[in-house]
Amino acid sequence: MIRVLLADDQALVRGAFAAMLGLESDIEVVAEVSSGDQVVAAARRTNPDVALLDVQMPGLDGLTAAADLRAALPTCRVIVCTTFGRPGYLARAMAAGAAGFVVKDAPPEQLVDAVRRVHLGMRVVDPVLAAESLANGRSPLTDREREVLARAGDGGTVADLARTLRLSEGTVRNHLSAAIGKTGARTRAEAVKVAEDNGWL
Repeated sequence: MIRVLLADDQALVRGAFAAMLGLESDIEVVAEVSSGDQVVAAARRTNPDVALLDVQMPGLDGLTAAADLRAALPTCRVIVCTTFGRPGYLARAMAAGAAGFVVKDAPPEQLVDAVRRVHLGMRVVDPVLAAESLANGRSPLTDREREVLARAGDGGTVADLARTLRLSEGTVRNHLSAAIGKTGARTRAEAVKVAEDNGWL
């Protein structure tokens, strides 16, 4: 029996996945959580073989939760399942140790197949997204540029960002300027949008 943990902030989606997987004779859903910061605790309680994680959740996002889960429970294989099929998400999911990456609009049988294949030790990646990821390459942003740009997306002045990130205003300006240049944007708002659209944030 393949023991599965589901993490998705949308109860309807989570329930649909649980019902679909529950129809399979060799799969058992052992835990369902609605936020990324509940993943590790639920996994420690239930010891799943496979965790199916959404990307955008409250608390920790699914990519951070994937890395934390791999560190806490290395035997649990992770599949990232998202509505947002962005190449940058794929690269970040693989860097976080995910064994699979599927989009939510894939046919149900593909999701079930992904759970089985990942449990057997294989990698499963949406082929269209894999091709896009190869074509677009890796994120051009450094970790610090990504952090500054992500915070900039919440609004606020350079001084606000500097206080929040505990950096000097000059350093924040430098990181924002570099991020704007690397995304080919004209403004920081445009840079945030480009980075979000590519899954770099």
